[in-house]
Amino acid sequence: MNVRLEPVLREQEPVLQNLMQFYIHDFSEFWAGTSKGDLQADGRFEAYPLASYWTDPNRAAWFIWRGDILAGFALVNDHAHSGQAVDHSVAEFFVLRKHRGSGVAADAAHQVFAARSGLWEVAVARKNTAALRFWRRAVATTPGATEIREIDLATPEWDGPIILFRLGG
Repeated sequence: MNVRLEPVLREQEPVLQNLMQFYIHDFSEFWAGTSKGDLQADGRFEAYPLASYWTDPNRAAWFIWRGDILAGFALVNDHAHSGQAVDHSVAEFFVLRKHRGSGVAADAAHQVFAARSGLWEVAVARKNTAALRFWRRAVATTPGATEIREIDLATPEWDGPIILFRLGG
């Protein structure tokens, strides 16, 4: 399996916005009973705010490729849900359903982590139990990951577990 990350170029934002529609659709099941994830009149979800991913050096956007097939995306920033000073946070991470369970997501996650050293945070929405299982395994099997710990927050700002770990110096 040939999994690779490719930086998303500014002119590729429409492709990333298209993928974001699938991501938001998948995530919308966790927003039942709220106004989050409602469709607009044109049958699409609201566009995701991406502009800062091409202007802020603490942000990165990658496409995830499986061979020559686009399989997903990863967004990284330095926003900490934990309230702790972190170097990097997985903002959004998506692999198309047909590629899940095949190792694509774990391989891509390891590549994302390897791209930047420092203190990492992965915050997982409480209702997304499958993602929590995935991220626990992905972090635990990340080469060089140290100081792995998990905290649980239930605040108005964040509700769910947060995995913190360090890579490199």
